[in-house]
Amino acid sequence: MGTSVQVTPLCGVYSENPLCYMLSIDGFHFLMDCGWNDLCDQNLLHPLSRVTSIIDAVLLSHPDIMHLGALPYAMKHLGLSAPVYATEPVYRLGLLTMYDHYISRRQVSDFDLFSLDDIDFAFQNVTRLTYSQNYHLSDKGEGIVIAPHVAGHLLGGTVWKITKDGEDVVYAVDFNHRKERHLNGTVLESFVRPAVLITDAYNALNNQLYKRQRDLEFLEALLKVLWGNGNVLLPVDTAGRVLELILILEQFWSQQHLTFPIFFLTNVSTSTIDYVKSFLEWMNDSIAKSFEHTRDNAFLLKHVNLIINKSELEKVPDVPKVVLASMASLEIGFSHDIFVEWATDTRNAILFTERGQFGTLARMLQVDPPPKAVKVTISKRVPLGGDELIAYEEEQERLKKEAALEASLNKEELKDANAGDPMVIDAASSLVSSDASASRFFGYGDIFIDGFVPPETSVAPMFPCFENLADWDDYGEVINPDDYITKEEDMDGTAGQGLGSDLDGKFDEGSAHLLLDTSPSKVVSNELTVQVKCSLVYMDFEGRSDGRSVKSIIAHVAPLKLVLIHGSAEATEHLKEHCSKHVCPHVYAPQIEETIDVTSDLCAYKVQLSERLMSNILFKKLGDYEISWIDAEVGRVNDTLTLVPLTSATPIHKSVLVGDLKLADFKQFLASKGIQVEFSGGALRCGEYVTVRKVGDSTQKGGTGAQHVLIEGPLTEEYYQIRELLYSQFYML
Repeated sequence: MGTSVQVTPLCGVYSENPLCYMLSIDGFHFLMDCGWNDLCDQNLLHPLSRVTSIIDAVLLSHPDIMHLGALPYAMKHLGLSAPVYATEPVYRLGLLTMYDHYISRRQVSDFDLFSLDDIDFAFQNVTRLTYSQNYHLSDKGEGIVIAPHVAGHLLGGTVWKITKDGEDVVYAVDFNHRKERHLNGTVLESFVRPAVLITDAYNALNNQLYKRQRDLEFLEALLKVLWGNGNVLLPVDTAGRVLELILILEQFWSQQHLTFPIFFLTNVSTSTIDYVKSFLEWMNDSIAKSFEHTRDNAFLLKHVNLIINKSELEKVPDVPKVVLASMASLEIGFSHDIFVEWATDTRNAILFTERGQFGTLARMLQVDPPPKAVKVTISKRVPLGGDELIAYEEEQERLKKEAALEASLNKEELKDANAGDPMVIDAASSLVSSDASASRFFGYGDIFIDGFVPPETSVAPMFPCFENLADWDDYGEVINPDDYITKEEDMDGTAGQGLGSDLDGKFDEGSAHLLLDTSPSKVVSNELTVQVKCSLVYMDFEGRSDGRSVKSIIAHVAPLKLVLIHGSAEATEHLKEHCSKHVCPHVYAPQIEETIDVTSDLCAYKVQLSERLMSNILFKKLGDYEISWIDAEVGRVNDTLTLVPLTSATPIHKSVLVGDLKLADFKQFLASKGIQVEFSGGALRCGEYVTVRKVGDSTQKGGTGAQHVLIEGPLTEEYYQIRELLYSQFYML
């Protein structure tokens, strides 16, 4: 039987709710993402609360609230204690995203679902991996290998490949095949025939404009408002898709020599850009090469100003401006406050670059036609004064007295307990009678030690003695280098513990001041009806593959079994029906807490190679692997299936060519050898008379069957030369 695989959605199926799923592989339970929404709806986490005790590992795919927002809460309140795995940008930018979210909440409410310490605790033990790094799990996860790959949606975004016994389970949500200004496209298409593919149906019904046309319309919409003496607000995330928007604006402002000011406003904006500057190796090839050759960092911003509080924006002269402000949902944060101020002016515009979360103000404004007026809650934190301050101080004094009284009572109870529990001095008696004993302890023979009644089993007090169990070799005591390595978390302020550890490393100055301000305060709220007179525009800059591309990629990957998650009911059913007809017969779309078994139908056996067989094998290098053809028979050695040499004569086998020929690469190779070559009708015309073409097995969906390479032409010297060059592209066994 194949590797046992079960999938249980905990949130985010048949809806656009946050992503959270449990994936079980041979009894090892992965939590795939741990998302929440900007509303912090605790009802969404009830299914998660029922399984946190059995989770063995958490894999995070993207650094935004929808993929990791519930992690601090789950570790504080739901008992989640499993190790977490992510890429370095997901870890760093996810941490900043949670800081921004928390600070935005604290500014307008007495938010207590989690604290900064809880965020630090949740992220302090994250194991950071690089793309394509194979990480072998241990203990209960022995034999399981996890590897992050490029998703193309957000910086550090991950497609997770989990391998056990040669079978791959791929978790690919929110991927993007397009190469963008700061990101490469996904590598999902390089996976062929995984046992299980888990992917989303979020964009199954959407088709996007061409990138150049979309960017042109976006910039035209901005300039129309700015030339009309209006302001443009772009509600954005903290450290995700906003990076692509910043580069678009930077590039266009430079090309057109525009002077309209641009502001990036979040509680952690400067920290975000500082980190992003150091993540160039995670970005697309052009950015990395540009830095290598010219030391030009794409995120050394010339036109986008970084600000961390709204007061800095208010100091700017009253000129047309563009502001990118968090949060994208408009529920909290700077974007909410700016919207309330700017919505009433017909010259201004709110430009949405992503679909708002359900139930949020942003989603409400994106309906067609949009509402003419909306009710919003304006909240702000103000210091206490007058009677309220006096009442607060009296309450704090009362609490201090109660705490002191309780501590005193606890001290008395501890003293009574110690009095009733005799202190052991000597096993003989409570009276030190001998001169030797007296002189040893006190120097006097007539001192009576009152109140010490040793039990019969007591022994004389002594200093603790620890046996030295250190290992020694010819050079002395064996040293463990890990004992002398300073942990990165201790050196890095961004992962500091507690509120007072290193706020300068975590937050911008204004945010740190807000959090360190312990003066009594309260939150004042009032409801307001806002007349929406500004223009509302939506353009898709979400950075996800559209429906047409998703179908094509899934067909190319051609999984044995497909699990669809995260998308509206209509989109999920549409993609399920399409894939059932054109990709594979085993397509699943489970409901919340519905466990589906997607165990492979293949039978897999573990065998070991005997030493006699290994000694006669000749390996050939193939990329990172070594391959060889063997003829053997299966036997049992110590009750273990073992391949042993054949007892009869070794049969002759036909030569096998191993490799994947890409005609485009072969064309360049032939050209480098001085052979005239060109594409014609899907085949390569080599020289005057020779043609090379690939013919796939039409019975295999997704083009994953055996492929035949045909070389046609007269048997000339040119024919044999091209054939030899063709053979050189493969490994022959």
